[in-house]
Amino acid sequence: MTKFWERFFYIFTWICQGSSYLSPRAYAVLHRMHHAYSDTPKDPHSPHHTENLFTMMWKTKNIYNDYFSFKLKPEERFSKDVPDWNKFDLFADSMIARVGWGMFYVLIYVLSISVFELAGTHWWMYFLLPIHLMMGPVHGAIVNWSGHKYGYANFDNNDKSKNSLLLDVLMLGELFQNNHHKLPNRPNFAVKWYEFDPTYPIVKILHSTGIIKLRTA
Repeated sequence: MTKFWERFFYIFTWICQGSSYLSPRAYAVLHRMHHAYSDTPKDPHSPHHTENLFTMMWKTKNIYNDYFSFKLKPEERFSKDVPDWNKFDLFADSMIARVGWGMFYVLIYVLSISVFELAGTHWWMYFLLPIHLMMGPVHGAIVNWSGHKYGYANFDNNDKSKNSLLLDVLMLGELFQNNHHKLPNRPNFAVKWYEFDPTYPIVKILHSTGIIKLRTA
């Protein structure tokens, strides 16, 4: 994509992720490492080399922070051509920005539950706030834990990657991990006729409008 659209999606990512924003640069480095070292001790988020779900995510957080802060320098193959907007990353990662998003979420809950009394809203929904505040890590935990422990495999990738769902709608195709590890450059994570990647049609629309350009090889 062009630099304009790269910056646009940096901002759009921040709006969507809010309090749990992840730097596209640092995340890209970890994602490439995950593919290169899948389910080995060097994998930054493998459920097979950590005690439980929480230790896996804590390990991931520490490695992410080291690359985000440039404390560690990745291998060139992991950092080549990754998106980079360091000034925006520092703003989006700041405590002020994260707390601001958190207060915004709380306000939405208060207004919808206590003031507007929208249909189907109840006081117990406040217990969902921690999940909302940490939706990025929650999503990452589900994908990286379930996608490498539960489900079926279409391919032997010499790792533990699995396809956890036949129709991966809730995780937007991310739980087709076995397919993705076999064909990492394929924009459609679904392979079999009964699988459906709901993100792929969006990718096709972005390509047809010229916002992104899919590689032909």
